[in-house]
Amino acid sequence: MSLTLDTYRLLGRSGLRVSPLALGAATFGTEWGWGAEQDEARKLFDHYVERGGNFIDTANTYTDGSSERLLGEFARDKRESLVLATKYTTQRRPGDPNSGGSHRKSLFTSVEASLRRLGTDYLDLLYLHVWDFTTPVEEILRGMDDLVRQGKVLYVAICNAPAWQVSRMQAIADLRGWSPLVALQIEYSLIERTGERDLIPMARELGLGVVPYSPLAGGVLTGKYTRDDLTSTKDDGTRKSFNRALGTVTERNLAIADVVTEVAAELGRTPAQVGLAWTLQNPGVTTPIIGARTPAQLEGNLGALEIDFTAAQLNRLDEASAIELGYPHDMLASDHIRAVTTGGLKIEARR
Repeated sequence: MSLTLDTYRLLGRSGLRVSPLALGAATFGTEWGWGAEQDEARKLFDHYVERGGNFIDTANTYTDGSSERLLGEFARDKRESLVLATKYTTQRRPGDPNSGGSHRKSLFTSVEASLRRLGTDYLDLLYLHVWDFTTPVEEILRGMDDLVRQGKVLYVAICNAPAWQVSRMQAIADLRGWSPLVALQIEYSLIERTGERDLIPMARELGLGVVPYSPLAGGVLTGKYTRDDLTSTKDDGTRKSFNRALGTVTERNLAIADVVTEVAAELGRTPAQVGLAWTLQNPGVTTPIIGARTPAQLEGNLGALEIDFTAAQLNRLDEASAIELGYPHDMLASDHIRAVTTGGLKIEARR
């Protein structure tokens, strides 16, 4: 594979060029109990950009707004050469029902606040962050299109939404001549592969670049968790206790992490590099988001770009983390269905 950060890829159906690994800025600031102080965050930013990286991901409420503020400060002299992505929908003021959600008021006020914090006139990419199950899709799409027409947003995208809603939105945008969605951000890793059922195939079919977050499953794939963590109830406010509370630390997930560690030892690499490199093997993935608290962690993660797996190693990783696709996927892939739909002829599936 042997990529570099300046081996740029097109983002979905757009002509926008982005690095094969995006820098996650959720670690910019320490308001959430972990993360990097301003000086360390600056080193992370500088190191990523100096290596040729151009795609940086944040959100309106990451570290209570410090993420956008710090990113805006760091990016000030390099704004034109960077692709800055942020998000809206998470609540910005407790007790105010309209400070969150996907609706037009939340959209416009959130974008204005993000522009101020980032110190810029426009956002390269704006995601709807979390599906709220209440706002009509036409309201969302028209609001996004209005912002594009105003020049405040260049491209629009979506995260954490059902595949059927995303495909519906893309069809409506195309039919009405509104700005299409160009990216889909989902959780995806060796531990979380359910996106392979519908989300990733849908994205490839409809022209959305897939941008996985948490490609190391909150650090579980780095090998830092043990079986002792399965029964631990300690809550010290760290990311480790946060992952235990989320249920990410399970016997299944630790078994997957064991295989990752074995493959890493064979390659002379770290488990984190192997976990990240695996996501890059999927042709439906555009650019995973990497997070780091120190420059050393970031440099280590970037080593994933240099990994070449053997076919046997990929098979072991796939088998250890395999999921059932379920209905209708398993049924449609059966030999019987293939026989009755093709008459036994060998027909190569469209790529």
